[in-house]
Amino acid sequence: MARWLTEPVPLGRVAAFRTLIHLFVAADLVVFTPWVRTRADVPGDLYRPLLVGRLLHLPTPTTAGVTAVFWALLALSLLAATGRAPRLLGWTVFALYFEWMLIAMSYGKVDHDRVGLLVALAALATVGRARHGDPTRSEAGGWALRVTQIAVICTYFLAAWAKLRFGGIDWVTGSVLARAIIRRGTDLADLIAQVPYLLIVAQFGIVAFELLSPVVFLLPERWRLAMVGFFYSFHAVTMATITISFAPHLAAMTSFLPLERVRPVTWLRGRRPVHDDPGPPVDDAPERLVPTADPAAP
Repeated sequence: MARWLTEPVPLGRVAAFRTLIHLFVAADLVVFTPWVRTRADVPGDLYRPLLVGRLLHLPTPTTAGVTAVFWALLALSLLAATGRAPRLLGWTVFALYFEWMLIAMSYGKVDHDRVGLLVALAALATVGRARHGDPTRSEAGGWALRVTQIAVICTYFLAAWAKLRFGGIDWVTGSVLARAIIRRGTDLADLIAQVPYLLIVAQFGIVAFELLSPVVFLLPERWRLAMVGFFYSFHAVTMATITISFAPHLAAMTSFLPLERVRPVTWLRGRRPVHDDPGPPVDDAPERLVPTADPAAP
């Protein structure tokens, strides 16, 4: 088990994953969760901190506090994406993003698509420097990616467990997807809903897929990547039908991918046209013969 948890991976993969995750944190602040800043305007008596917030005695969000977390997290996550001071910046970004999530989720709604991302931030902070393209294998880097993968798969498995625990068999035989389509469905979802019993079949399929998701760890690499591709396709269909993105979860799931092979900077440099050195200018005019004086002439 210890060997599996710390299976070495190239440091280039760790560097690429670190850059991607920290860039996503910056994007999350301005694209996916900018609404968290409005929590400062909500009356304080509506703040119901999660258990960890109560244990840490965190203060009720204020305008100054939320604004400070936002700008500090935005700046430091961009800096951490460069790989500088990986432990110092890594732990700082994790702490700030953890507080950002506590502010977001302490008013009655808790999203479960953030678990993998939070684990990734904490795990990456334990790994030292890693350069893009470095083929050196690291057990510390392997551990960071592995625990992130476990968190990603636990998100699926525990989601199915929660469905069956709180919804029972009615979750798979009822009208869960039908209600979701009514609330936030797309035109594509409306077409699918017209097929008899298809939504019921889809609900059985969702629960089965989530319960079987740990199988991904038992597959050889080629089939494991194929199964991860299926995970991404599942979320693509979910977004196209009921507009639920799970973006943080998808970012964390890149821990399964050989990211060291994706090097956009190197690719762009390779695409840049190379101009050969023309050397010194050459006079193309024919050489002129200059008569010289005959030393024997008078």
